[in-house]
Amino acid sequence: MVDKFDLIIVGSGSGNSIPEYLSDWNIALVERDVFGGTCLNRGCIPSKMFVLPADLALEAQDSKRLGIDTSFGGADWVAIRDRVFGRIDPIAAGGREYRATGTPNVELITETATFVGADRLLVRDREITAPNILLAAGARPMIPAIPGLDSVPFHTSDTIMRLDALPKRLGIIGAGFIAAEMGHVFSAFGSQVHLFSRSGVMVRDNDFEIVDRFNAEFGKRASIHQGGAPTGVSEKNGVITLEHPNGDVEVDVLLVAAGRIPNSDLLGASVAGLEISDGGQIVVDDTMATSVPGVWAVGDVANNYQLKHLANAEAKVAFWNIANPDSEPKRQSYKAVPSAVFSNPQIARVGITEQQAISSGVAHNVGKRDFGGTAYGWALEDHSGMAKVIISSETGLILGAHIVGPQAASLIQPLIQAMELGQTAEQIANDVFYIHPALTEVVENALLEAL
Repeated sequence: MVDKFDLIIVGSGSGNSIPEYLSDWNIALVERDVFGGTCLNRGCIPSKMFVLPADLALEAQDSKRLGIDTSFGGADWVAIRDRVFGRIDPIAAGGREYRATGTPNVELITETATFVGADRLLVRDREITAPNILLAAGARPMIPAIPGLDSVPFHTSDTIMRLDALPKRLGIIGAGFIAAEMGHVFSAFGSQVHLFSRSGVMVRDNDFEIVDRFNAEFGKRASIHQGGAPTGVSEKNGVITLEHPNGDVEVDVLLVAAGRIPNSDLLGASVAGLEISDGGQIVVDDTMATSVPGVWAVGDVANNYQLKHLANAEAKVAFWNIANPDSEPKRQSYKAVPSAVFSNPQIARVGITEQQAISSGVAHNVGKRDFGGTAYGWALEDHSGMAKVIISSETGLILGAHIVGPQAASLIQPLIQAMELGQTAEQIANDVFYIHPALTEVVENALLEAL
């Protein structure tokens, strides 16, 4: 027997944002893991709740530049951890309870769902079907093939924030945003941090000047090992040894942050006939429709951005199009998708990098301004922050923007708006006020230099 629904949703992250206009639909919500998805439980939110006290710890260690004498007396890791998850765990539990008992039209199924046909899923020994299926199944940590790693205790972003104690020495395999954020947290709290990446630099996908400035600052607090990833890993008496061409490194705790892979394989997406990209993402168009009619996909399982704000936007588009098949479909814009790395220094970006503009032959101008070249930058005594914009020399539109330094994720917002709404650099540089002497003047001055 096959149980029939109007809509099946796989994943309770962005997939749980079920709109009110579907309140009369019979919906199955399938979640194989913790309710609420990665962002709430293991990603964006808890990591930023750790970053804030880490920033404060770092400020306490670096106040002499401002003429005051403060010191860092140590971090109560357990208190910090319990503050974070004491807030988050009840939210996840409450969300689960609400879906289980508070929404009569939604049946919460806590098992793994796999396709057994284009419109049918098997959940343990139960078969379910619906004319519309929304896949919001997310992604999971990728474990690299390093000899010995499978026999050594290690953490991923799923578990590292729930440690029982602050490690004296932390090794991190990886150099992306997770490594940068967790490396900041643990180094600020007092751990010796050793980072290993294939390229030998952190956050290498960013604009080259941003990469240089970030690595120069971050390298003052953590060891960024040149020469590639570890060639082997072993453990003896609680000490983990990372074998490396430039010398072995011993650590007490190991974090593997080598990237994430979409969960399309866990869904058996190929059984449904879904088109899968080389990276494992389910291929969708800008209406969030897949190659199979009636099947839709959003978030990390369908794109390589790995951004909660994009997954939420895609879910809104998908839900609307599912509910309104006879209307003009809504389409997701990818013109100005921003991202940030909440490390120290902070990084924010949107659009193309300067090296991408050069390699693609786009006619462009570049504008830059150091934080230290503005009045508020003087107040901060900041000597590494910078705002950078890439402007089309033909249209005057902003092609990309990159900021490294305090509050980068907030400072970049007017540039995101301009790119999405088609405002020119001339308009946002000269037609609006910038409060003096606020830090936003770094954005204004970078635009003016490009013009």
